[in-house]
Amino acid sequence: MSEPKKTPLSQRLEDQLCFDLYATSRAITAAYRPLLQALGLTYPQYLVMLVLWEFGPLTVTALGTRLSLDSGTLSPLLKRLEVAGYLQRRRQQADERAVEVSLTLKGAALRAQAANVPETVSCMVGLEPEAMRELQRTLRAITARLEQAQQGQ
Repeated sequence: MSEPKKTPLSQRLEDQLCFDLYATSRAITAAYRPLLQALGLTYPQYLVMLVLWEFGPLTVTALGTRLSLDSGTLSPLLKRLEVAGYLQRRRQQADERAVEVSLTLKGAALRAQAANVPETVSCMVGLEPEAMRELQRTLRAITARLEQAQQGQ
C-alpha cells in the first residue's frame, strides 16, 4: 500500500492562517480602541489592568508571565500607567531585585468604568458564548503547540 500523496500547501495569501490571525488581531484591537480611549488606556495598558484587577499585586516578572511579555516591553507600559496614577511599583523588601506592581485607588476605581468593555466587544464579534469559548480553546492550543515547537528548536 502506498503512502497518501502530500499536497503542497498553498502560498496564496487567502490560504494563510497567519494572515487571518493577523487581520483578526488588528480588527479586534481597533474595536477596543475607542472604548479604551474613553478610559485613557491603550490596549496593552488595558491588558495590564485586567491582570491587576483580577489577581491584585504581582511582581513585574509574574505580570509579564501572565501577559506573555518581557520586562523590556512591560516596563514602559507600567511607567505610563504609574504616571497616570493607576498603579505603583515598589521594590520588595525581602528581595530588592523584585518589583511589585499594585493598583492605586484610582486604578481600582477604573475597573467599574471599564466593566462594559468585554460585553461591548463580544457583541461586536457576534459569536455565541460556546463558540467564543471553543475559539479561545483552539487559539490557546495553537499557541501552546507553537511555543512547544520553538522550545524544541
